[in-house]
Amino acid sequence: LHSIRQVPTFASAHVHLGILYLQLGRNADAVPRLQEGLRLDPTRTDASAALVSIWRSDAQVATGTGALEEALALLISARKLASENADVQFEFGMTSLRMSLFTDAVDGFQKTLTLRANDAPALYGLGRAVMGLSKFEDARQRFALYTDLRPDDASGHYALGVSLATLQRSVEAQAEFEKSIALAPVQTESYFRLGLLDLDAKDLDSAATNLHHVLERDPKHAGALAALGRVELEKKNYAQAAEFLNHAVASDDSLREAHYYLGLTLARMGRKQESEEQLQIAARLDRDESQRQRTVFKLDPAKTDTQDPAR
Repeated sequence: LHSIRQVPTFASAHVHLGILYLQLGRNADAVPRLQEGLRLDPTRTDASAALVSIWRSDAQVATGTGALEEALALLISARKLASENADVQFEFGMTSLRMSLFTDAVDGFQKTLTLRANDAPALYGLGRAVMGLSKFEDARQRFALYTDLRPDDASGHYALGVSLATLQRSVEAQAEFEKSIALAPVQTESYFRLGLLDLDAKDLDSAATNLHHVLERDPKHAGALAALGRVELEKKNYAQAAEFLNHAVASDDSLREAHYYLGLTLARMGRKQESEEQLQIAARLDRDESQRQRTVFKLDPAKTDTQDPAR
């Protein structure tokens, strides 16, 4: 501090004090000193490395407490100083993905892969991000690469199956879900997806078997409850269909399909007013989802400013 008072423009004094604060665990005190040292001498890589370390650490803490906007802001700052740091790019991608900022997530994961080729977690994250942007063939390609790198990871086969099912490549999707189950028998989601494929194929008995398997492990699985409601609706067992669909709505009131098929079931039962109420809820949820997709926006100023300070 004495050196700084004597010569306020002495960059090394600011940097050394900042690093000392960092070693003492006083991150809040370290940051302004390191920033000032870096402002005075932009070549101080020790200052920039220390700042990036602090911001990454603080971002992890923020993520753990659910403060994702704070975590993202910290990682944006880290990216500006360390655009060639693959870990920073990956963490930015993951935080953006958690916030459904899919365009930013894609950017982070692509930069990770540029810096660290065939990075399996980045490939998986990139697949999820492009799925969020409805680029299903791109997602399929990323998940296929991931399963090549990690053939024994059940989650990779599940994700590849989801992308294939979205592309209506049902036979291939079924094979991937079955691989996922073989690798991790204690799960629900691959059974759920197999049930949906069976339902679409009108194989109602097989659909019911797979969906009941889901409910054995997770009795409140809204998707499985709604799908079983559809099975019973197809069988014209309207009372049972309504029971499953009501349970689905109780489990997840935001599940559009549950409200929609409950509305159809109630109509078949002659309960027109209740039917209309459910169909209106389904229509509102559909509009809300469409609006949410339209309002996905970028929060990273490095890609919107005319000059990117990270470059």
